[in-house]
Amino acid sequence: MNHSIDDNAEGRTVNPVTRHYDGLLAAHYSWMQGATLADKAAEQAALLAALGLGAEPAGIAVDLGCGPGYQSVALLTLGYERVIAVDTSRDLLAELAAAAPGDRVEPVLSDLRDLPALVERGSAGAIVCMGDTLTHLERHEDVLALYRDAYDALKPGGRLVLTFRDLSRELAGLERFIPVRADDTRIMTCVLDYEPDGVVVTDLIHVREDAGWVLHKSSYRKLRLSPATQVAALQRIGFVVDHDRAAGRMYAISARK
Repeated sequence: MNHSIDDNAEGRTVNPVTRHYDGLLAAHYSWMQGATLADKAAEQAALLAALGLGAEPAGIAVDLGCGPGYQSVALLTLGYERVIAVDTSRDLLAELAAAAPGDRVEPVLSDLRDLPALVERGSAGAIVCMGDTLTHLERHEDVLALYRDAYDALKPGGRLVLTFRDLSRELAGLERFIPVRADDTRIMTCVLDYEPDGVVVTDLIHVREDAGWVLHKSSYRKLRLSPATQVAALQRIGFVVDHDRAAGRMYAISARK
């Protein structure tokens, strides 16, 4: 593992999502998953294989919004020779650098919109953007630009895999309050407030400290993405979408160049 973290973030204004992770969520991110890195990586490897990755000889893979490395480790398991792991959270990249084996993962502190600067045109065998990373982009135009950049970065036959939460259906009333995880020392709940084009997500984390329970809170905005609209956009760019389905609480799309 390359324990240094390449910094490609210079020139970008820190956006509200990055501030949310730096100020609150990164410190609790691995805990809120409720599973070890090895277990999450095995889960993600199974999902990625079902979505068409690993079936052919692999080269470079790119993990956009890698977090602590669940998909990065999964990509190594599936046979990719090297993974460029991109995130805007230095803390989560440090977790990845400490946990992932060998020297085949390159952690990069960067925005996923910087993809053209991170990988040579036509060189990637796979690009994954999973979890809710795609919804962290500020505008729908940014999503379309990412799809075009991914198409350019992939080699012929390369694959783009996306997962995201389908926020097109609006939750109302008490349904907006979603329990995430709780144990003896932490309780996490998120609250959703819907806008026409996005959702404001407020994370509430109660932490038991010496003096009692302390509330830590922060908000950020996610884009509302419709699965059908994303499939149509990918097809217009030239992708062949051959997997398009629900995957647990997320929606999954796998598209081949």
